[in-house]
Amino acid sequence: MAYSEHPGLRTPDEPMLVRVFAAYTVSATVWLLLATFVGLILALKFSYPDLFTAPAFSFGRLRAIHTNGTFYAWASPALIGLALFVAARSSGTGLYSASLAWVALALINVAAICGTVALDLGYNAGDQEYREWLWWVRAILAFALVLTAWNLIGTVASRRDEDLYLSNWYTIGAVLWTIIVLIVALLPWYQVGLGQVAVQGYFMHNAVGMWFTPLALGVFYYALPKLLNRPIYSYSLGILAFWTNLVFYPILGAHHFLFSPLPWWLQTLAIVFSVAMLVPVIGGSANFLLTMVGQGHRMHRSPAMFILVGVLAYLFGSAQGTVEALRSLQPVWHLTNYTVGHSHLTMYGFVTFAIWGGVYALLPQATGRRAPDLAIGIHFWLSTIGVIIYVLSLSVGGTEQGLDWMRGAPFIQSVVDQAPYWLWRAIGGGLMFAGHLVFAFNVSLMVWGGLAEQAADRRAAGVPA
Repeated sequence: MAYSEHPGLRTPDEPMLVRVFAAYTVSATVWLLLATFVGLILALKFSYPDLFTAPAFSFGRLRAIHTNGTFYAWASPALIGLALFVAARSSGTGLYSASLAWVALALINVAAICGTVALDLGYNAGDQEYREWLWWVRAILAFALVLTAWNLIGTVASRRDEDLYLSNWYTIGAVLWTIIVLIVALLPWYQVGLGQVAVQGYFMHNAVGMWFTPLALGVFYYALPKLLNRPIYSYSLGILAFWTNLVFYPILGAHHFLFSPLPWWLQTLAIVFSVAMLVPVIGGSANFLLTMVGQGHRMHRSPAMFILVGVLAYLFGSAQGTVEALRSLQPVWHLTNYTVGHSHLTMYGFVTFAIWGGVYALLPQATGRRAPDLAIGIHFWLSTIGVIIYVLSLSVGGTEQGLDWMRGAPFIQSVVDQAPYWLWRAIGGGLMFAGHLVFAFNVSLMVWGGLAEQAADRRAAGVPA
């Protein structure tokens, strides 16, 4: 038995919860290294186009491996592991079913392996970004999410208190919403012509906004108060952000297809809702930042720094998305390198930093082992400086690229103009990948053999490590 979030209560299956949490984190970390190594190769290909010319290393195959791998094999299981741990600890109970958790993790890895191998062999679902995996591979992933939803709901339903902790609103909502998104994306009836365009916009944007975003915010709402030893600034503000995100986000995908044959009213509605998304974004960001006010002494040399970067990336990345959705600015930025920088600001600067903050905050509490502060700091600065270089280079370069097109310059001129920015992109990506190697080292310490002080402290308090 071990400590639960409720004083005086002990959960008999805590060791199993710890093993599940650690397994999800380790599995996700392995895929992080693989998927981002592929991403580094892709970044180098822009500056060195003759690098790895075999079909298996072609840009078209590797790009899909990189995006799907980071989405579904790295970020998804990492966030699910955190969500399961948070659900059990915040509810003062054990995990509803360890078996469901293990089966779901196995299915995620089966889907990731099959999807990656198929993509590298040239088998894919066509020109559908972020859903290039074959339909049956995505069906395996969808089934894993169904099992995860069952497990999360069952765990929270057995909570000790009547109140539902704020993190669980977000994590349960994310799984339920995403099951709907995946079903819509799998149904074949509208997957042709203009219907496929509409469904693609719906899936592509909601994969980020209805899956990764609420899961990452759920991690923030639990890990940040734990690290700062103070309650979140406002429960009501968190609920407001939750419901407004649900109201405004699902329609946003159409703003990727402005000036397309999609109905003009649908495009306009997507723009209006993109502006309205400032409500949950500013509300949620303010909630976290106000929680941090006056806590600089606790945040210094703390995993809370990862959360701070994640919150700022969430705020600026989402505001950037709102501006990009305006018809007056899409001709400048759409289909340029600018959008690549934007996607990395959100998926990397926000979501991935949220995962790291959650893992560094919660995994040592679970295992009783921690990584050295120096190693955590090296990871933080490598990844932070790397993503800043990456996003800035592509943002500036993408703007120049769009302006070249607008003034009618020869297309090859826009390619030539991008050369220095692509080099900086590769430099930023190299720093980011170096940070991932350090993170993998830190995870190994937190799971199998980190510093013993925290474990000793837990034993002294009567809590087995």
